[in-house]
Amino acid sequence: MLKKINKQWHGYLLGALLPVITLVVMYYTLASDFRLIDFIKYLKFKGDLSRAFSLSVLPNLGLFFVFIWTDRLKAAQGVLGSTIILALTIIFMRFT
Repeated sequence: MLKKINKQWHGYLLGALLPVITLVVMYYTLASDFRLIDFIKYLKFKGDLSRAFSLSVLPNLGLFFVFIWTDRLKAAQGVLGSTIILALTIIFMRFT
């Protein structure tokens, strides 16, 4: 089953889902008293939304190296691609 995870779209999908999961974990550990949308609005109000998104992208680094070490280079390319797209989005958010 895991050997089949070596397509570029697998990497894009996992590279996009892992930051979302990480952001939800951050929400549950930091502000589970609020609703998720209120947590995001609060981060935006304080100007910390791009920082929170930046932190949520960090686990992609581990996923990228797992794919590299297990010789799943196509999936690693997908993770790298989704991370670059997310990084450009964060940069855009930061300066607008």
